[in-house]
Amino acid sequence: MKRLIIIPTYNELENLPLLLKEIFSYAPEADVLIVDDNSPDGTGKLAEEMGQRNPHVYVLHRPGKLGLGTAYIAGFKYAIHNGYDAAFEMDADFSHDPRYLPDFLRAIGQADLVIGSRYIPGGNTPNWSYIRRLISGSGNIFARFLLGIPVRDCTAGFRCYRREVLQSIDLDTIRSRGYAFQIELTYRALTKGFQIVETPITFMDRRLGTSKMSRKIVLEALAFVLRTRLSEGRVPRRQTTTLRSVDIPLEAMQKHWQVEEPISFSLVETPPSSSYAPYAPILPITPLSALNSGQSLARNLRSVKLRPLRETESALES
Repeated sequence: MKRLIIIPTYNELENLPLLLKEIFSYAPEADVLIVDDNSPDGTGKLAEEMGQRNPHVYVLHRPGKLGLGTAYIAGFKYAIHNGYDAAFEMDADFSHDPRYLPDFLRAIGQADLVIGSRYIPGGNTPNWSYIRRLISGSGNIFARFLLGIPVRDCTAGFRCYRREVLQSIDLDTIRSRGYAFQIELTYRALTKGFQIVETPITFMDRRLGTSKMSRKIVLEALAFVLRTRLSEGRVPRRQTTTLRSVDIPLEAMQKHWQVEEPISFSLVETPPSSSYAPYAPILPITPLSALNSGQSLARNLRSVKLRPLRETESALES
């Protein structure tokens, strides 16, 4: 799978060399696209120099500070145009730890969108203040409730998208910038029917530099949620079934996808003498190799016929 890690930068001169070193230690085959907004501290120039030394590093220069959302959109378009199978969103300030990249790469093999979640078992925000936890947590609850989003951390910015998701979304119609950008893309992915998986991360405040969080970003997110609820409504309930946590083989992960109206089925297992004998031959003991502690030996397996529940009930009544 060809993957691209998109990193928007603005005055990240101190972080960039250390970040790229760690990224390539965990994902050596990935490419990195640095989207720099004409950083006054020379981040863009440094990125160019690093790109000349490393063929996996690319740089996209923009004329000024145009916002996080538009930086990612520019990166998504670059990924689509250059044939990447998956595209990551990743901050330059180490709040998105590169050590989680292998988890994302495993998960994206069985999902359309992987979100690094602070709010599922295993996720954490250890050095946040009470106020910041309150703002982030209540913002997620607000968006999930009003828009019917089953994802626990819909404002998270550490993500990996399959190309098909990005191609299905009209990127030119997205106007959000900060938290709202992440909520909007989550909402659109769900309404398009894509499968979303959350994988736990520990989110740390930036190591170097200053935070770019602002009141404007928070208010934009609130306005987007209210506007979307009034204009488009919640994601239809039949399309927001939250499925069990899955192990693929991550230790803790939550999986969400959209489904059509469910159909109930029953398993019919009958002895060979019945009318369903062709569907249920008795099989010999079947040993399974390479069992781990979470598996058990399968014995006397029977093939089964999958029948609609209504048909089974009718047969029983007659």
